[in-house]
Amino acid sequence: MSAVEFGVFGGSFVPPHIAHTLLVSSALSAHGLERVLVVPAYAHAFGKQSSSFEDRLRMCELAFGELPRVEVCDVERYLPAPSYMINTLAALAQRFPSVQLRLLVGADIVAETHKWHDFAGITRVAPPLVFERQGAPSHDASQPALPHVSSSEIRRRIASGESTRGWLSPSVAQYARARALYREP
Repeated sequence: MSAVEFGVFGGSFVPPHIAHTLLVSSALSAHGLERVLVVPAYAHAFGKQSSSFEDRLRMCELAFGELPRVEVCDVERYLPAPSYMINTLAALAQRFPSVQLRLLVGADIVAETHKWHDFAGITRVAPPLVFERQGAPSHDASQPALPHVSSSEIRRRIASGESTRGWLSPSVAQYARARALYREP
């Protein structure tokens, strides 16, 4: 009998968009994961500016809420800042001791892992599942690629009142506009 596996999908989610939901759907259907934990960064390790944690958490709930076996997890709220994935995984491993964790990452992120805090430790705790992404160097050309979706373009479109159709779930777009997120100061 194989071990139960949970995917862990962390990110800034500024905002969570269609490529994010496609990655999670693919992880669940193609990799036999029991569950995926979507983990918005509380205090991004690379200092990225973003909307509030509460807004990003709520948008993740809206974006991923209808996907079966997906849980939006606020674990980073309770961990020391900045948010290092190795600390997040250690906390999740304590919470789910009988589960094998797998880190879900897009191929575009693989080139940045040398910047991560203790990526070797991350791979021991949660061996990565890498998903192809259009426009990124190929990790496994036999896998279909997720579409390239620009978060900065989505934020620009929200700020200017342009359509985000096909890039963002309507509920996330509505939330971002209602909260006046991504407006220029």
